[in-house]
Amino acid sequence: MSRTTKQNPERGDARTRLLESARDVIRAKGFAATSVDDLCQAAAVTKGAYFHHFKTKDALGIAAAQHWAETITAFFAGASYHEPEDALDRVLAYVAFRKSIIAGELAEFSCLVGTMVQETFATSPAIRDACGASIFGHAATLEADIDAAIRDRGISADWTAASLARHTQTVIQGAFVLAKAGDDPALAHEALDHLDRYIRLLFYCTNKE
Repeated sequence: MSRTTKQNPERGDARTRLLESARDVIRAKGFAATSVDDLCQAAAVTKGAYFHHFKTKDALGIAAAQHWAETITAFFAGASYHEPEDALDRVLAYVAFRKSIIAGELAEFSCLVGTMVQETFATSPAIRDACGASIFGHAATLEADIDAAIRDRGISADWTAASLARHTQTVIQGAFVLAKAGDDPALAHEALDHLDRYIRLLFYCTNKE
């Protein structure tokens, strides 16, 4: 996903530019450290325009999380991992696809809502809920393929398609944290490789009744 900067002011209206700038600046600096001035400069809008669209910083955070959810929904809906005929192959292709887009600077591939919720879960329930809706909503898009893979292989276990779908997001979000902690995207790649192995073990080694 491309960056929006003050050198790219023609892209979209003021509200859209502010939301795209929030996506980039918050991933780079964090929610608390991002100021209205930062966002206005990045979006090439005035403070008047900012406060016309967002009365508070929390209002911007909620809208940014919702905009992120809408953007990634469209992005992932058109991704190539949906193409395999076998359901398990689609699940594994999803993990491979997530690994393939971990590229560039840390702030460019990390998750906006994952970044924000870590800072705001206790201080802004509304932002937390908007971030949660994005994360859990994306996880839910994997459930149908996981459920089909379970049925295809006759697996009976004490875990569900929904729980495994959520676990994929646990690993992905944790991978971003480790990459930031180590200042090394390779740590995120490593985590996704382990996720791939884990899913294979679940489906190929789980005892069938």
